[in-house]
Order: sequence, then C-alpha cells, then structure tokens
Amino acid sequence: MADYQFETSKVIEKAKKYNPRIIGLQFPDGLKIHALKLARKLEKELGVTVLISADPCYGACDVADTKLEGIVDLLIHYGHSPLPLDYNIPVIFIEAYAKVDIIPALRSSLKLLSGYDKVGVATTTQHLHLLDEAIKFLEDHGKKVLSAKGVGTRRGQVLGCNFSSVKELDVDVYLFIGSGDFHPLGIRLFTGKPVIAADPYTGQVNNIEDFADRILRIRFAAITRAREAKKWGVIMSSKKGQKRLSLALNLKKLLEDSGREAFIIILDDVSPELLVPFRDLNAFVVSACPRMPVDDYHLYDKPILTPIELEIVLGKRGWEDYTLDEILF
Repeated sequence: MADYQFETSKVIEKAKKYNPRIIGLQFPDGLKIHALKLARKLEKELGVTVLISADPCYGACDVADTKLEGIVDLLIHYGHSPLPLDYNIPVIFIEAYAKVDIIPALRSSLKLLSGYDKVGVATTTQHLHLLDEAIKFLEDHGKKVLSAKGVGTRRGQVLGCNFSSVKELDVDVYLFIGSGDFHPLGIRLFTGKPVIAADPYTGQVNNIEDFADRILRIRFAAITRAREAKKWGVIMSSKKGQKRLSLALNLKKLLEDSGREAFIIILDDVSPELLVPFRDLNAFVVSACPRMPVDDYHLYDKPILTPIELEIVLGKRGWEDYTLDEILF
C-alpha cells in the first residue's frame, strides 16, 4: 500500500487561522482508508469535531463545500490541486504526494524510450514533486526532456479532464509517470504521439498503443450504435466543477436541430440505476465528467457518448478528428 504525505502539522497550523469548531474531511476513494487516523489527530490537536465525507470524490471538480455548507466551518480536501472555483466555505487543499521511489520504473522505461531523443514528461497530482527527479534521470541518460504548464494546471500535470500541458510540446514520445490507463490514453489521443506509461508502484512499464487501439474500437462501436438513436438524454452534473449548463443546452439544441428528441437530466453522481426510469431514451451524451463515458461504458446497456462523439454521430466532425472531451478553467 502506498504511503502519502498528509502534511498534518501544516494542516493544523492552517486550520487554526479559521478557529473552527467542526471540520470536514474529504478524500478520493484511494485515500479514505487514512481518514480515521487523520480525524483522530485533528480532533486531539485542535479540540474540534471532525466529519468525514464518505461520498465518492472524483477530483477537485467534486469538492464537498456545497454539501457541507452550514454544517462545517472548514473543509480539508485531500488528493487534488485546487481549481479556479469559488467555494461556499473555506477549503484547504492538501495534494497528498505519494512516497514512492520512481527510479526503478524510470530505469525500466529506458528500453521502450530507446530510439526517441525528445521526451515529454507528464504525471498526476500525487507525483508532481517527483517531476524534477524524473527529468534529471532521463537527461542523465541522454534524453532531451520537456514539460510545460497547462490551462489551470502546473508544469507536467495532467488531469482526467485536462491535458493542456502536453499539447504543444515538440517531442517524439511522452512518458507518463503514474498508475492507471486513462491519463496516458488521453495524452496519446490529444497528441497523436507514442506514450510510454511507467507505474512507480509496480515498476511496470508499457506502451499504451494497444490499449488506445482497443478503446478507440469500443468508442467507434458506441458511435455506430448511437447513429440510430432518436431519443436522447443529455446528462448534466450538479457538481460545481462539472456543471456545464451551456454545453448541455448546446447538445440539446444540436440533437433537436437534427430531428431527434433530447432531454436534459441533471444528477450528482451518474449511475446506470439512476437512469433506469428513462428507459424510453435510446442513447445518452454526457456534459459532466469527460472520463465517465470512456471509463464506465461497460456499465450501460445503451450508448453513452462524449460531446465530441455526438458531433461525429451528427456529421459535425469526422472520425479522423476524434479526441477526448476536456474541461478547461
């Protein structure tokens, strides 16, 4: 199990400035196992009552400030970088950097990076503090390494909904440092360049190309199925960082202008069970989290598309211009 830097002393000092009586704690699912230990420490050191949010948390787009307004005096949100949003209550963000040795994974990546001179490096919030170490290692092994800031993201940082930091780099290949397939998939689709994924927790390294090809085949099949759909649901999120009303309205208009029926359905957490009452609908398009149609497609028995995929269905975009949906702040 990975260990993380929760910066408890720093949190306590910051929290004192708000003189709170009740503090809320919020974590992504992978960090919730640490909640009790942290709550115990905060209650002991600050003499407060701590409320732990057990709801799912998918990112900084999903801060529990609205739910906890009027209940807590301060919210401490772990695991994500803040977005440029207005919060209803004071929020302290702690990025919870992973304590992990990235050198074994980087060393394993050299074989797959062989033949490439210019390497773009990207990672997620938990590993940003390791970026300079990774760059130095690659440069010491003869690579020219580039990284950049994005729109609302830090140097080398990619989010599940924001890949702007990697789009303009003049490189031959990208190295993604982190776990999971979605982020390297996004880099591959947004840049068209080869992507090597290095997992610092397992030490495993792989080329994302086969996975990207499989996902593209699945997405093409969903688009093909959706072409026959006449009744659509436009899924909109009530989460502050995903609440793209103007996009939802535009998607509804696009569908209606094409002779199809469209209804906007607003939810907090999107799930197949909550869509069961709308069985008359033939397909869905998501204006909420861009990851949902790609990550969770297998949970739905009807096509569930991104806005870009809907454009392909309606003939507004060609398949050769396929990419992922993004939320840029």
